Amino acid sequence: MAIETRTHEPTVDYSLPFWKRKTVLHRIDMAAILILLIPVAIATILPLVYMFSQAFTPEDQVRNWPVEYIPREPTLASFQLLVTWPNLPIMRWMLNSFIVSTSVTALVLTINSLTAYAFGRLEFPGRDFLFIFVLTTLMIPGEVTLIPTFVIMRRLEWLDTYNALIWPAGAGVFGIFLLRQFFQSIPRELEDAAIIDGCGKFGTYWRIVLPLSRSALIALGIFTFLGSWNDLFWPLIALNSNEMRTLPVGLSILQHEGYTMQGLGMAAAALTTVPVLILYGIFQRHIIQGVMVTGLTGR
Repeated sequence: MAIETRTHEPTVDYSLPFWKRKTVLHRIDMAAILILLIPVAIATILPLVYMFSQAFTPEDQVRNWPVEYIPREPTLASFQLLVTWPNLPIMRWMLNSFIVSTSVTALVLTINSLTAYAFGRLEFPGRDFLFIFVLTTLMIPGEVTLIPTFVIMRRLEWLDTYNALIWPAGAGVFGIFLLRQFFQSIPRELEDAAIIDGCGKFGTYWRIVLPLSRSALIALGIFTFLGSWNDLFWPLIALNSNEMRTLPVGLSILQHEGYTMQGLGMAAAALTTVPVLILYGIFQRHIIQGVMVTGLTGR
């Protein structure tokens, strides 16, 4: 009688992070990933380290060679000069950027979530065709609509105001697509139960869909805020007065109006970057979770 022998492959718990898996193959994968990612991480972080080090370096030492990534005599002189320099109302520019970015984020979340709910949860004739038509606008470069938008803003007398920066940014197709994919992953039974309990369509959207879509909403909000905070092209065209400039537009004059001090420019770049880093650091988990869940469950 033949004896059958079987070899059992070691089971792998795929719910664990890859660096905690015990098989040799997965450890090799981890080593390969680290070998690839470490140079990329260094290349990404090095310019930021250089920027912050130069911002705290005295002006007479910023052009020293070799580059000193740790200042020997750190100073806040460049930041003090940036705040007190004539015709550079840096704090007003930061306030303008905050007002515009916050308003654009709130507007995008409101309009896009309502539109995505209609495309993802409601049934009406031509819904899929209309959604595809909306998505095709992603292929249209923003420069194509630049002149029509400028003409509309001028006729509304909104140039050089917050309105010119906020309202044109309210209709973001990317946000509609992102939220629609997430909304479609929500079980239909939850919505049916809410309707049985007396909720209408808006009540279901407000009480069921939005609370369950927190990660996707936070991810979209962060993307929108950062995009508006860093926007330079359209504010450069729509704004004229020095007091209405946003931070990227205001800081661009450091290179075009004779402000040649490198430490001053690095301090300005650091001020622009710090809020972005803080915001991303606080909501990093929600951003990654929102994008991953949307990509995995969307259909």
